[in-house]
Amino acid sequence: MKEPDQHKNRYQAEALETLAAALLVKAGLNSERARVVGSILTEADLLGHSTHGLALLPLYLREVESGGMATSGEPEVIRDSGAAICWDGNYLPGPWLMQQAIVLAESRLVVHPAVTMVIQKSHHIACLAAYLEPAARNGHIIILSCSDPMNKTVAPFGGLDPVYSPNPIAAGWPTQEDPVLFDISMSATANGLVAQKHKAGERLPHPWLLDAQGTPTDDPAAFFENPPATILPLGGLDTGYKGFALGLLVEALTNGLSGFGRSDEPKRWGASVFLQLLNPEAFGGLDFFKKEMTRLAQACLGSQPMPNGSGVRLPRSKALALKKIQLEQGIALLPAVWQDLKNCAERYDLKMPDALRIRSH
Repeated sequence: MKEPDQHKNRYQAEALETLAAALLVKAGLNSERARVVGSILTEADLLGHSTHGLALLPLYLREVESGGMATSGEPEVIRDSGAAICWDGNYLPGPWLMQQAIVLAESRLVVHPAVTMVIQKSHHIACLAAYLEPAARNGHIIILSCSDPMNKTVAPFGGLDPVYSPNPIAAGWPTQEDPVLFDISMSATANGLVAQKHKAGERLPHPWLLDAQGTPTDDPAAFFENPPATILPLGGLDTGYKGFALGLLVEALTNGLSGFGRSDEPKRWGASVFLQLLNPEAFGGLDFFKKEMTRLAQACLGSQPMPNGSGVRLPRSKALALKKIQLEQGIALLPAVWQDLKNCAERYDLKMPDALRIRSH
């Protein structure tokens, strides 16, 4: 059978979400938690984060099957002082844990101006950007970060040995229009993009890796050599000391605050998570906050474009515009992701959803 042309085939977000949930149930996750995980993975693809969306599903299925991702139980409360909560996630599904944490944090904003949660031993939480929009549209500021205390792929600025993980920071806040949303690794790129490019036989857009001899390279294959290349801190060889400092900040907020980290030498794929929600109404007021953030956004958009440039784009516009298109026309899966999903569906005796035919112009 001829495989579909991936440049012309898209898939309904709802159908992909349903497939993801069904596969996770087949692997051993209960339906409610499987639904949440499938929803977050699909949301990541809707926003264009293809490395941290449904591309993760085969890995999650293996983790459920092997017991690496716990299928039962609840997070353990280590400490709870009202506005500060620390959980042991017991390697439960990361997206489900995050949903539970955000619901709890938002409920406590009724009595606390800010609520901070840290989680040790969560399983992988997928794409951070996928959690931001609802909280921001609810009129809250959300700040989210995570680190994998087992993973070491980023070298400190000036060094060659890998010490910590890409350590993203994500945040969202309301304006009088669409919220501002961003999700940025404190390294030059993320592990997932390096792996994706390597699998596709492609180069990275820029020399974001440092090989074992200290030479910058855009060849993702170097990441899989022995000894492997490392990922440069955000800022690269020029201003990477800034990304290094921010990477250390993430380590402090996640592994440091959670009470479990690299010093424990974990052998299990997981995440330490920092989550903070703030209620602008408890400070200078939500209306003023929205007015101020809208004024700033408009000033940025009104900035004279650079020569031969396309002008300023706020950290929200591309992702939200893509989400709108893909909700209407379907999610365009990368060929490798489509093949992986197809293989998973066949292995669990499930049917891939029908492709939506998009006519070429």
